[in-house]
Amino acid sequence: MDKRILALLAAFGASVIYGINHTVAKDVMPRYIEPFGFIFLRVTGAAALFWLISFFGPKEKIDRKDWPRLIASAVFGMVINMLMFFKGLSLSTPVNSAVISTITPIFVFVLSAVIIKERITPIRAFGVLLGLAGALGLILFGEQMQKGAPNIALGNMMLLTNAISYGTYLILVKPLTAKYHAFTIMKWLFLIAIFVNFPFTISEFRAVEWSSLPFDAIWRMAFVVLGTTFSTYLLNIYALKQLKASTIGAFVYLQPLIGIFFAVLVGADTISFVRIIAAILVFIGVYLVTKTKRETTIKEAS
Repeated sequence: MDKRILALLAAFGASVIYGINHTVAKDVMPRYIEPFGFIFLRVTGAAALFWLISFFGPKEKIDRKDWPRLIASAVFGMVINMLMFFKGLSLSTPVNSAVISTITPIFVFVLSAVIIKERITPIRAFGVLLGLAGALGLILFGEQMQKGAPNIALGNMMLLTNAISYGTYLILVKPLTAKYHAFTIMKWLFLIAIFVNFPFTISEFRAVEWSSLPFDAIWRMAFVVLGTTFSTYLLNIYALKQLKASTIGAFVYLQPLIGIFFAVLVGADTISFVRIIAAILVFIGVYLVTKTKRETTIKEAS
C-alpha cells in the first residue's frame, strides 16, 4: 500500500482514538477510579512503554540548558493538562469535552503571538474571539447538571484550562523536537510527570479496588494508556514522516465530530441547541486561525 495512504490512515486512526476517548475514559470515573488516580495510572503506564521502546531509538543525552524547558513541558503537558482534562471530564460531559478540546490551536496561536511575536491579523483575531465565544457559551449557557455530570460549568472551566495548558506545552516542547528524537523526549517527559503528579494522584490511585475491577473497567483503562497516550503518539509520528504538518493539523476538525458522534451513538451524551451553536463557533474560529496561518506561511515562502 502507498506510504501516503498508510500515513493518512495513521492520522485518521489517531483522531478516532482521541475522539472516542472522551466517552471511554468518562465511563470509568469516578465509579472505578477517581480522575487523579487515573492520571497516575496513565503517566506511569506511558512512561514504562516509552522507556521500553526508547531502547530501539538513538542514545541521546539531554543538555543541561534544556532541562528547565523539558521540566516545564512536562508540567504543562503531562501534569496540569492531564489533571484538568480528566477532572473536568468527570464533572462535565463527553460532548462538551470534545468541543472544548478543539480550541487548543487557538491558544497555540495566542501564546505564539505573545511569546514569539507571531503576527496577528484581523481575521485571525476574529477567529480567536469566535472560538472563545463558543467555549464560554458552553460554560455560561449550557446545562449545569445532568446524569453522570455533577458540575458541568466547573468541568468546562477545567477543560478550558486543559486546552490552555496543552497549548503552552506545544509552544514549549517545539524547540526540543528539533533537537532530540521523539522517544528521548517522551520517555523523559513522562518520567518527570510521574514524580510531579505523585503527591496529587497517589491517594486516589491507592483507593482503587484492583482485585474487584470488572473487565469493562480494565479494558477502558488499558485503552487510555495503550491507545490514547501511547499509540496515538506513535501513529502521529509515523504520519508526520509522510505528510505535511498542515495536513496532520486538518485532522483536528475530525476529532470532535467523532467524539460527539460516538458519545451520542452509545447513549453517553445528547445534543442540544446551545452545544450545536457553541461547536459551530469553535470550529469556525479554529478554522480561521489555522487556515490563515497556513496561507500566510505559503505566501511568505513564495
